[in-house]
Amino acid sequence: VMLSRSHSYQRAAINHRTNNLAGAIYHIHSDITNYFSLRQQNIRLLHQNAELMRQLALVKENIPDPDSALQSQIFEYIPARVIHNTVDLRNNYIIINKGYRDGVAKDMGIVSPDGVAGIIIGVSEHYATAMSLLHKHAALSVRFPNNDQIANLHWRGGDYHFAEVVDIPSHVIPAEGDTLVSSGHSFVFPEGLMVGTVAELIPSEKGNLNTARVRFHTNFGKLRNVYVVKNAHRKELDALSTIKTNE
Repeated sequence: VMLSRSHSYQRAAINHRTNNLAGAIYHIHSDITNYFSLRQQNIRLLHQNAELMRQLALVKENIPDPDSALQSQIFEYIPARVIHNTVDLRNNYIIINKGYRDGVAKDMGIVSPDGVAGIIIGVSEHYATAMSLLHKHAALSVRFPNNDQIANLHWRGGDYHFAEVVDIPSHVIPAEGDTLVSSGHSFVFPEGLMVGTVAELIPSEKGNLNTARVRFHTNFGKLRNVYVVKNAHRKELDALSTIKTNE
């Protein structure tokens, strides 16, 4: 201390080392603080993403003024975390940490940040189980945006990265890399959610309906944060679908 007070060079050298040490300590403290705040930041980002997805759904439904008193909020998104997930079975399931206390109900959809993931089939107070798209009974109506052709997607088992799109008319020739999105022809998912891209066209031997091999956009092996899709008009639409005509 006496040396540093008496000589300017030694004082500057000691201050330099002290500043470096203090800077290193503050950097470590900042890293630790940031690490423990990541959970809250992730939760906040999930809710922000849910609101952005809701607003995007409004745009896709051609609703001009989201703040209008006449605006009806069709799709809502509930953020959730995957606590169990399988990909190596013939019939795979996803369990999330949200239940009916959070507004989750049976037959709601589940989407990942990358695309469609599954459909809720069972709900308890705090948890819910979904049938993954990696299930023999899972079927999804999809659309080719470049030509508006509708087709059906199924998973045949095996590699969880790929599915098959069937019932493609022979005059529609999908190219490798073509995008597939949700068609909107269901009460579960809004139109335009990402599903996957065409990996290979499989022509029909009979020359009528073709099949395409599709790479899922969602990586089911790394599912963590998802959103439950709630259709606010579901009961009304279900009621209409039960009406039978005399034709």
